[in-house]
Amino acid sequence: MNHVLCGLAANVSLPSELTDRLIALADEEIAADLADRADLSHAQAVALASRVEESAARLAYAGRLTAADIDPVTRPDAALALLAERAGHPEWGRLFAADPDAERRERLAGCPGLPADVVETLAADPDVRVVAELALWTTPEVAARLAAHPHAEVRRAVAANEATPPAVLVALLTGEGLPPARRCLVCDREEVPFAHGPQCPRLDCGLPPGASCDGSHESARHDTRLMAIRNPATPTDAVVNFVDHPSLLLRRALAGRPDLPSQVCARLATDPNPGVRADLADSPAIDESLIRVLATDRDHEVRRRLARHPHVPLDVLTHLAGTTRIGATLLPRIASASPEEAEKLAGSPNPAARTLMAQRRDLPPALRDALAADSDAKVVTSVAPHPGLSEIQLRTMLDRHGVQVAAKVAANPDATAALLEHLARQPRTARKALREIARHPRAPAPALLACLADTRARPLAAAHPALPPPVIEQLLNDADRRVAEAAAANPSLPRTVMSDLVPRP
Repeated sequence: MNHVLCGLAANVSLPSELTDRLIALADEEIAADLADRADLSHAQAVALASRVEESAARLAYAGRLTAADIDPVTRPDAALALLAERAGHPEWGRLFAADPDAERRERLAGCPGLPADVVETLAADPDVRVVAELALWTTPEVAARLAAHPHAEVRRAVAANEATPPAVLVALLTGEGLPPARRCLVCDREEVPFAHGPQCPRLDCGLPPGASCDGSHESARHDTRLMAIRNPATPTDAVVNFVDHPSLLLRRALAGRPDLPSQVCARLATDPNPGVRADLADSPAIDESLIRVLATDRDHEVRRRLARHPHVPLDVLTHLAGTTRIGATLLPRIASASPEEAEKLAGSPNPAARTLMAQRRDLPPALRDALAADSDAKVVTSVAPHPGLSEIQLRTMLDRHGVQVAAKVAANPDATAALLEHLARQPRTARKALREIARHPRAPAPALLACLADTRARPLAAAHPALPPPVIEQLLNDADRRVAEAAAANPSLPRTVMSDLVPRP
């Protein structure tokens, strides 16, 4: 029964008085759905927070509760949520900074706009997790101070903070100008030298795989460098020296930066690891000549990611489309193609090029119609969801290409109720097409009834407002909980049935 009440709690047609009744009996699951209701009043939000303590923080994050509604002593999670949203009282920060619960202090450290005295208290916290969380989000001035913290985990967090001054990031990257760290997570817990194996059998071990310390905190220093290289505030001149570093993770982080000089990009394009070359293929730093080099890479993932580069030349992209599994997606270069380029690609003798352009949903009618009449099923599949296609055009697609295009035809926003019903009744209709029909706003009742026969389309159809109310009511008792919950959330469920489903207090 609980899943049905969860569905009701999410039903947009639920009357306010039934919302009140659900609040009065809500558990944590029901409360989660109630908290997301767009029509939840402030009074109802307060009542829900009183009924289910776990919902208070969720409601606070959503702006449904104010500081006046929250006692930080009895509802610390909600108070911390308000502080995270800059909606709490400043004195709450002082209260939580002295809280014996380190997890609460850690959550506080991640909140913005804390008073200066609270920041100072957190910076001196005995728990390194609290200080590290502060270092990750704090101001440039505090970050610069914490870069010299004796614990390497705090320095790692400073290296990841984009507000950290560039000169400090360089120091963290090179180690120059900072006193050596005295502790790390490894030597906090283990006798050094220690190396944490990837198959650690201890269930209570919190060290990451590969963590090690021989007294120099080597894995912590590596992670600090990794954070600094990933940090866009770190000067380019400081990171390019890692182009030949033996660490694969550092080279991959470098390859992903958008500000690399061309000579560094060229070095990375010859890296023996395909992951580095694939990360480079995403980078806006690569020029056309390097794009053409990477287009011949032997690794599929390099070519696939290069196809998504916004500046890939169209001739290269067309070649990639014929040799690489790109997927049914609108690529950035296709989205930005000029009208002349669009016309050229749509008329290309290469079906891969036509398929790419068919992913656009803003094509001029003449280009759209030409692609809709294409002899290649992949081209037609790509263009089938394009708005503006007539019922005759969509039926012609089905007649020519059958099941190959059925799902995309069903996804067309202009598909008529008659066409969707026709599709649903076809014995060879693809199951994916039934799912598209079940979620289509124009789907009529006969089509939805046919969709109920498919396991994966059934929950979608159960939630569709065009489903007849008697059928919706029957589905409330469905053996599949997902179906019953979807039926309870159906806005066409009669109000009398809704009322009968909610027990009276």
